[in-house]
Amino acid sequence: MNLRVNQLQVLYEDNHIIAVNKRPSDIVQGDKTGDTPLSEFVKKHIKEKYNKPGDVFIGTVHRIDRPVSGIVLFAKTSKALARLNQMFQSKEIQKTYWAVVKNKPKNINGHLVHYLRKNEAKNMSRAFEKEHQGTLKCELEYKLICSLDNYHLLEINPLTGRHHQIRVQLSAIGSPIKGDIKYGFDRTNKDASIHLHARKIEFIHPIKKENITIIAPPPSEVIWNAIMKQVG
Repeated sequence: MNLRVNQLQVLYEDNHIIAVNKRPSDIVQGDKTGDTPLSEFVKKHIKEKYNKPGDVFIGTVHRIDRPVSGIVLFAKTSKALARLNQMFQSKEIQKTYWAVVKNKPKNINGHLVHYLRKNEAKNMSRAFEKEHQGTLKCELEYKLICSLDNYHLLEINPLTGRHHQIRVQLSAIGSPIKGDIKYGFDRTNKDASIHLHARKIEFIHPIKKENITIIAPPPSEVIWNAIMKQVG
């Protein structure tokens, strides 16, 4: 089901940037499905809120996978877009994810290094312990935040930005993300989501040069709601 403009959850907005909380079913940019992307709903939001005539500029700075929820940042001006793109490339933007897994990692915190090879035909990546031809190094840091009866919440800080990186790296250590059957979880979530959430983003504003921290609440769902009761 496509998002309506009045369902759009805006987390931060000024003249230069807008951050929204993506639902698991939404796509960030258009794809072969033909479903209306999040970027179009952001344009409609801006057009309606500010009564703007003509086309509205929105620049997509980064993407998160369709079954993933959480923060997506867009630029409202070409100047902000160019600077944000540069900041992402130079790793000046810190992203924090939450992942719910069934199997607790052997270590409650850690630094994972793998070498990923992407399979374009299957839209999957495979993790190797050692470098192979055609692989790219990927790194992340994780720590255990809390545990429920059957699930565990990990906080993830990706240090690189590879294809499906968090999903494949957690799977490689025996902790696939809830609902992620592509990477080893035993069953899907009913809504085709996975329990991976882009929780926080921190950066220096590309125009104002102020420190910006944006936090997104996870979806209202049984497991996420139980986690929020624990972490507050």
